[in-house]
Amino acid sequence: MSEGKDAALRAISKPSPFGPDLDISQYSRQPRNWEPCPISSLPEDILRRALEVGVTPEDRERAGTFFQIDHSVIYRAIQRLFEDKIEIMSAKEALEKYDWLKDYWWRIVRVDTDKYTALAELAFDQGYFIRILEDQKITLPLQACLFISTDNLNQNVHNIIVAEPGSEAQIITGCTLHHTVHRGLHVGITEFYIKHDAKITFTMIHNWARDFDARPRSGAIIDDNGVFISNFICFKPLRSLQMYPTAYCRGVDARARFNTIIYGLGNSYIDVGSKIVLQNEGCRGEIISRAIAADRAQIYARGFLEGAHSGTRAHLECRGLILSEEAAIYAVPELVAKTQGAELSHEAAVGKIAEEQVQYLMARGFSKGEAESLIIRGFMDVSIFGLPKDLEREIQRMIDITAERAL
Repeated sequence: MSEGKDAALRAISKPSPFGPDLDISQYSRQPRNWEPCPISSLPEDILRRALEVGVTPEDRERAGTFFQIDHSVIYRAIQRLFEDKIEIMSAKEALEKYDWLKDYWWRIVRVDTDKYTALAELAFDQGYFIRILEDQKITLPLQACLFISTDNLNQNVHNIIVAEPGSEAQIITGCTLHHTVHRGLHVGITEFYIKHDAKITFTMIHNWARDFDARPRSGAIIDDNGVFISNFICFKPLRSLQMYPTAYCRGVDARARFNTIIYGLGNSYIDVGSKIVLQNEGCRGEIISRAIAADRAQIYARGFLEGAHSGTRAHLECRGLILSEEAAIYAVPELVAKTQGAELSHEAAVGKIAEEQVQYLMARGFSKGEAESLIIRGFMDVSIFGLPKDLEREIQRMIDITAERAL
């Protein structure tokens, strides 16, 4: 038995320190089988769901595409213009093609972190491998969709992203399900390797269901002058979500930023954190989170900054908006300086919609509902993410719909 599988077996009952514990045996391992096909030939209801999380069937709008339904990889392609600049394939295919990839597997995220990482090793269901070749600046986004079509299914993916020296790309990952799926468990392991002078902007959008559970596990290593930007967006209710991605700024002048926007609805239990470890001279980090809790949603917004080297600087900002007497937001900022010369700061604010802001807008002709809706829209502004305009418009449409339904 391999060392990784042995460690996973020992951790298969180990709960996460955060979020509700789950009985992983309650989920099915019997997926529907899907044959490979072009995205455009998928059923209309699947295409519609994919579009809601930023995944388009139009190849000309993306440099490369990966699409997985349940446990089946149905499509992976690179636009001809970028064929000698990027690689995109299933993780299993990449492991067979490259012996060196084994050195990247479970290097950042530990296989024995908890029962969910252990499950992803013991019951591995594909995932994607994306590699941007050296000095290549990819002008169109790459996209990946992890889709679930079978009710109560457990889907475990392991993704590896490698940005070679001097490369740059934007990646959009959409995680969603068929409208007939009500419950299930998605476990997503993602490991990022940002080599020197490279830059990755990674946007992940989750649209699940009210009885669905999600357990992403991710980490990044950033080398000299590398930049890693992570955007996470979740607007739909789900039973539980727990994630705590970590970025290790290992190289000189390495930079990392986490942007998070969460709208908790229904009985959602959401525990989302981000961690940045500054390990070398000149490293910079920033964690920005926006959380809205409505209905009976419970949201934990965590942030952790560690200054492990002098001459480093980082900031953490968390803002929360409560729209219901039964909802709750817990802001949990942590700063750890392990050396002189590390500058770390944070600010947090949680409250309801300010009455003076509502009155101000009402005085200018808006109704109370319109005023509150405008405030919510402004609170969830995604313009700072630097997304493609078509994706930004789609997210703004989702924000508009969510804001209207909330009031």
